[in-house]
Amino acid sequence: MVRLRRRRRDSAPAPVTQTGRVEVTNPVPEPARAPVPIVPAGNVAPKATPATAAVDPTDPSAATTELLARADALAVEGRAFEAIDLLSAANRASRDPHVELRLVRLRHEAFAELDLRNGRATWPPVVEDRFEGVAGLPTVDVSELDADVVASAITHHGSLLVRNLLDAEDVATMVAAIDESFLACDSKSYAKVGTRSGSWYQPFRARPTDDPPAPGHRFWVREAGGVLAADSPPAFFTMVEMFEAVGLREVIAGYLGERPVFSVDKCTLRRVPLGLNPPDWHQDGRFLGDDLRVLNVWVALTPCGGDLPCPGLDVVPKRFHELVPTGTDGAYFDWAVGHDCVLRESADAPIIRPEFRAGDALLFDEMFLHRTALDPTMIEERYAIESWFFAPSVYPGDIQPIVF
Repeated sequence: MVRLRRRRRDSAPAPVTQTGRVEVTNPVPEPARAPVPIVPAGNVAPKATPATAAVDPTDPSAATTELLARADALAVEGRAFEAIDLLSAANRASRDPHVELRLVRLRHEAFAELDLRNGRATWPPVVEDRFEGVAGLPTVDVSELDADVVASAITHHGSLLVRNLLDAEDVATMVAAIDESFLACDSKSYAKVGTRSGSWYQPFRARPTDDPPAPGHRFWVREAGGVLAADSPPAFFTMVEMFEAVGLREVIAGYLGERPVFSVDKCTLRRVPLGLNPPDWHQDGRFLGDDLRVLNVWVALTPCGGDLPCPGLDVVPKRFHELVPTGTDGAYFDWAVGHDCVLRESADAPIIRPEFRAGDALLFDEMFLHRTALDPTMIEERYAIESWFFAPSVYPGDIQPIVF
């Protein structure tokens, strides 16, 4: 059993082997944590400002140049994971935008070093129902979370609500990072020079010599209130550090059976505006393809849902074993599930709008039926992270991987 635990900021991440095989260790008991206070959107403590040096990203220091050269040498030798550890440790000590940019690419390159034969023999995992008789969403505190709990909740109930995944300081830091990323993305100067002081927005390229990515998908993401996390190296580093600090990598690895992998296109920083078109019901499996092994970690960074005036999620709280019909019953898009179809599918599990505190997370897979909960009466934007994790042994070939 791999249980989630919070570790000290200056400690090293718990191990998942470089080739992707999961090493299960007995966790150290976690001391009790105080309840996480709610951090309203826009009310960010000054100490939470992301600590990335505001330097010209085109002009690294001599020390940074030497550090990057050492990392590149390791990568050339097929030791990308060692290069990631080297740069991550250096960046924890002193944030540097050049290091953060290189780390995103190194995590992409490290995918080639994973042993893709390490996947589970069967999927999904077979576990007992620990939440038998639970109506609505199975719910645990972060201190109770482990891989078996994730598997039990998702395979029997479709999702798992995790309270207090991130603490108040982490929430405030990520809100500030998202604001910086959006500001950089929308800056007119970006269109001219392709960068911004501090490197807060640099669309991902697998190699520096690659052409800039096509704007189509990124434009759609931005219009929907998002920025791809990999396009903001400082925000991506901050997010990964937070996820590793609570042991999330090991829990997801225990569920998938192998080291998890992000997707460039399916890891998004969100600040959902109130003027969006009416949201559509959907299952992400309609976009992601067939025969996948995935887990979405959706983290609320703003109190939302329930009766709060901030967009949360509407969900059908049950397990679906296949995709439901799309493009019918008045659905506007061919991938969307029409409202009447949702009503039929939810007859045995009525639609709910759960209330999230800042730092809570909802975990689900590609079959979960849901939509953004947005009403005309809402008055607050919602900050969130949406991060899909994939099993590398069956990773889809048409999207860019980034190893967690």
